[in-house]
Amino acid sequence: MKIVTYHRDGVERLGFLQGEWILDPLQALAANAMERAHFGDALTFIRSGDAGLRVARRLLEVDAKSADKHADARIKAAGASLAPPLLPSTILCSGSNYHDHNSEKAGAPISGKEPEFFVKTADCVIGPGATIVHDTILTKKLDCETELAIVIGKAGRHIPVERALEHVFGYTIVNDVTARDRQVRRKPDGTTWYELGRGKVFDSSAPIGPCIATADEVGDPQRLKLQTRINGELRQSSSTAGMIWSCAELIHFFSINLTLKPGMMIITGTPAGTAWSTDTELGGKWQGLPGLVPAKRYCQAGDVIESELERIGVLRNVVG
Repeated sequence: MKIVTYHRDGVERLGFLQGEWILDPLQALAANAMERAHFGDALTFIRSGDAGLRVARRLLEVDAKSADKHADARIKAAGASLAPPLLPSTILCSGSNYHDHNSEKAGAPISGKEPEFFVKTADCVIGPGATIVHDTILTKKLDCETELAIVIGKAGRHIPVERALEHVFGYTIVNDVTARDRQVRRKPDGTTWYELGRGKVFDSSAPIGPCIATADEVGDPQRLKLQTRINGELRQSSSTAGMIWSCAELIHFFSINLTLKPGMMIITGTPAGTAWSTDTELGGKWQGLPGLVPAKRYCQAGDVIESELERIGVLRNVVG
């Protein structure tokens, strides 16, 4: 099942992707107030748990068999205006979580030794098709990172690794937009430290979408192909198998600090191929991986960023 949030008559509505169509559950359940209560928005649906999922699956099965039954509840996906599929209360972020990315950049003291823990907020979030703002007062080195995001569905604290995936509702894509010249700080002796506040948390630094794919739709989150294209050039191409800490291990790690709650997200790091890798001034070390086009510059206005993850989709945004 793939969940979107879309605009209908100027209002954000929950929808389910069904082939080339979006099915609106509130419209399809117009005569059933009790079941409609599960579908007010994405967070309400996530919190509804198995009860909401059962109703949603029944709706999708009926729709697949007889599209005419829900004709007034369907719109063409191709023409829909999408919002972020969810506005998370908290985005817990893990940096330096791919072996190949760590080999292409200047390493901080904890790089590769433990997840680099930082946080983004809902104020950073934009949706599919929205503009990534390049504020040149903030940064001259705007970079993009495609990342798998875990959407928490069941609350828990001190969650054991072996039970961690039971707490997952689904997965989506986050572009961890980064101000590299704010993030990467170098000392005279050549050592590096990261300032993960100003480098990571700013307007439009967390594009999310296009949908949330439920955990059963995705299957094993450590077997997903990941790609980034900028103006059609392949900049990143890897697999989530290259993570240092798996999704289950990250859930365990973050749950030691916080009670994970439905609607929270965990972003899981990015592989090699960022523009940072070609920036020797900031300690970049381009690895020349097969098929990848090295960045000649950081992102600029007009660039089209496509972040793709297998079984989820493609998140497209333009820099402006």
